[in-house]
Parts: sequence; structure tokens; C-alpha cells
Amino acid sequence: MTAQTVQTVQTALGLADAVAEQLADPGRVSLSAAHRQHLAHGLPGIALLHVERAAAGLGPWQRAHDWLEAASREPLTSGPDSHPFYGAPAFAHALACAADHLPGSYRRALDTLDRRTAADASRRVDAAHRRIDTGRLPALAEFDTVRGLTGYGAHLLRRAPDSCVLRAVLDYCVRLTRPITHDGETLPGWWTPTGPSGRPDERFPGGHANNGMAHGIGGVLALLAVAARHGTFVAGHDEAVGRILAWLDHWQEDTGRGPVWPYWVTRVELRTDCLSPSTPRRPSWCYGTAGLARARQLAALALGDTRRRLDAENALVAALTDPTQLNATTDNTLCHGFAGLAHIAARVADDAHPSTAGQLRAVIPSLLAAVHPPGADPARTAAALIQDEERGPGLLDGAAGIALALLSTGAAEPPRTAWDACLLVA
Repeated sequence: MTAQTVQTVQTALGLADAVAEQLADPGRVSLSAAHRQHLAHGLPGIALLHVERAAAGLGPWQRAHDWLEAASREPLTSGPDSHPFYGAPAFAHALACAADHLPGSYRRALDTLDRRTAADASRRVDAAHRRIDTGRLPALAEFDTVRGLTGYGAHLLRRAPDSCVLRAVLDYCVRLTRPITHDGETLPGWWTPTGPSGRPDERFPGGHANNGMAHGIGGVLALLAVAARHGTFVAGHDEAVGRILAWLDHWQEDTGRGPVWPYWVTRVELRTDCLSPSTPRRPSWCYGTAGLARARQLAALALGDTRRRLDAENALVAALTDPTQLNATTDNTLCHGFAGLAHIAARVADDAHPSTAGQLRAVIPSLLAAVHPPGADPARTAAALIQDEERGPGLLDGAAGIALALLSTGAAEPPRTAWDACLLVA
């Protein structure tokens, strides 16, 4: 490591420490009532930062406990109004990350949460099959990572890997990848009649096929791949992975610097088999090359496909060294900013061929410097991140997520906890 690289890494770790210190007391952090139970924006996501630091020996477990206690102080939403990133399932993820390192702790609470989450997932699977049986198109929230069955599958894979309900979720994911005929047209099974927001959108007449990790088929691919790597298969598993990969192969574009994938495909694009011209897009976790490169790498590892694995890894290298794509990245968040790119680069590098692993690790310092330049005051930057009214202190868009990404990336080793399992990047 060069002296400049060492300084960049130390600066990034300093910012992670400063964020954790300024988020030490849940009583001093202001959150809206709507966000308190939210993994992306609220208490459970911030708790993950303190759980990870405690597991790494960088902070006291009492802080983690304080945040978990604050998150559970009011009744947790469960049933139809909850989802993997909100209510009981969201809190279950944070609590499980702590319990993994504190054997015997939180057992009763986790057992209750696991039963609720499994019951919710089972009801959703049944409803999804009824929807398919009647020939209707799915809502994004039926299957996506943040609100849908892919997110439930990620949790069940950790908490109940041998359960019937996990297999039911995976069976559903396989069925989702099969084509569906709607209004006389053959569409991908995950085609949704709305826009990417999940609401009707005049810019998307006839709906769209979402490719993202957060809200599209990228997340389904990652779940099926991670399950396969854990040795959990259902009938049609490999074929479903193959259908998603074939779809992404078909819509792959070459920028001259490397391959990219559209965030979504519209009905007009599907009918004409041609993507509309678009401006360069950021290569984020939620949408774009970074998240899809990781999903494709995980799928290639599950299938034992060395060529596809190298293609996925090289696609990420290209994205992270392409000034045009990097210039489209305009913030530092975990979801769609430089911190998230650094974290994905590290996760991909951990599983990569030595040739691409070295290239990915070489680019991480520049991503860290984009988040927090060497010489900047970590306390001041941390305060600005936490007080940002638009993004706040949370996991996906805020300070806690940035700190978690910097912590794992700067330490040059995988996270001690499974905090990023909810993102399906590990």
C-alpha cells in the first residue's frame, strides 16, 4: 500500500468512527414516526452500525443493545403492512445480526419474529400464486428485495434455511421467471403494469420489466444464486437462473468501456427489441452495473461458470474506472453512491479471480476518497451527513450506511456480521 492509500483508508475509517460516535445515543437522533421502524431510514438500520462495530471489537455491545431496544420500544408492525424493510421483518434482521455474535441472547424475541416473518412470507407466496393463476401481472412489491418475496427469501435463507417456507419462496421465484401471456403478448413473468415507482406512470404505457437489485429481477437472480451457493435448490432452480441471465445478456449494451444494463425495459423497447437512447447512468447497487455485476458473479459461482464469472467481474472493473459512469454518481450513499460502490467492489473482489480481484481492490481507495477526501474533518463530515434533511442518518441513503460501507471496505476484510445480507450482495 502506498502512503496515500494508507491515508485514504485511515480517513475513511475515521469518518466511520465519527458517524458512530455521533449516533451513539438513540435519544439524540430525530426521526419521523414513519421512518422509525424502517430498515432503510430508521432505527433498525442504525442499530446495524453499532452491531457491526461491536462484533469487530470497535465499540461496546451496550450501544447496539440501546439502539435495538429503542427500535422495539413501540409495537412493531407485522402482517400486510410490514415488509422486509419495515416493521417486524426489518427489526428481525437487525436483531439476528446481533444474536449471531451473542449466543443465547434475544432468543425469545427472535423466535417470535421468525414465526411472524415466516407466516407473512407464506401468505404472500399463496397470494402470488393466485395472481399468476389468474393471468394478472405482478406488482413490484410482490417480488422485490425491499418490499417483496425476494427480501423475505434473503431473511429466511439466514434464519430458516431448511424450512418449507423458504422453499416455497424459491419455488415462487422460479415460477416468476417463466413467461406470461397478457393481452395477447408474451412478457417476462416479472413484467409489472406500473412505472418503477410502483404506481401508474404515463411515461411507461404498458408497464415495464425492472432489472434492478432493489426492485427488479436482479434481486431475484441474487437470491437464487445465494441459495444455490448455500446448497438450497428447488425444482427448476438452474433453469430460472438461466432465464434471468439470458434476459440480461439480451439487453446488455456495450459502451466502448464495458457492458452496461438498462435499469428497465419498456413495452415499446420490448416490441421493437431496441433500447431507447439514454444518458449515462450511475452504476449503483439499487439499479445498474454494480448491483447486477455482483448478482451475475454470484450466479456464475453457483453454476460453476468461469467465463461468466470473469465477464461479471470485468464489467464491474470497467464501470468503476469509467469516468462517464462515475460522473453520473452524485452522492456518497450505500444505495446509489460511492460508499455503495466501494462496498460492492470489496464483496466482488473477495470472490473474484486473482486478476480481477487486484484491479477491484486497486480502485477502492479512489471510491473512498470520493466519500471523504484525505484531510477532511471527520467530525464535521459526520455531522453534515447525519443532519442532511433529505438523506438523514439511516442505512440506505444516510450516514449509518455510509459508515458501514467504509468500515468493511477500509478494514480490507468482510463484515463481521451479516448486515448486508438484506442487500443480497453476500
